[in-house]
Amino acid sequence: MHIEPLAFETMDWASAPETVYPGETGHAVWRTRQFGAIRVRMVDYSPGYLADHWCEKGHILLCLEGELVTELADGRRVTLTPGMSYHVGDGAMAHRSVSAVGARLFVVD
Repeated sequence: MHIEPLAFETMDWASAPETVYPGETGHAVWRTRQFGAIRVRMVDYSPGYLADHWCEKGHILLCLEGELVTELADGRRVTLTPGMSYHVGDGAMAHRSVSAVGARLFVVD
């Protein structure tokens, strides 16, 4: 990843505008900042969330709260709890998010 020059700043994620995305069940709330080609997000999944699509975009993802299960196209399921992360490149493995109890994530993609 190449990060273009940008000014130093801080971010109060609690004050960032929210966008709600419905899942197949539940919903995700995104707070997003865009820095050129890099998107940075704080994402909250509601309890009972199931993504409505398989994603093939690359991410670096850190679980801050709750529990996130990532289903992979090859049938594996990976569970993240606070302090755990995963990373995947664009087109490397289709995946989708599931959360029975809800989760808060910090995502860079």
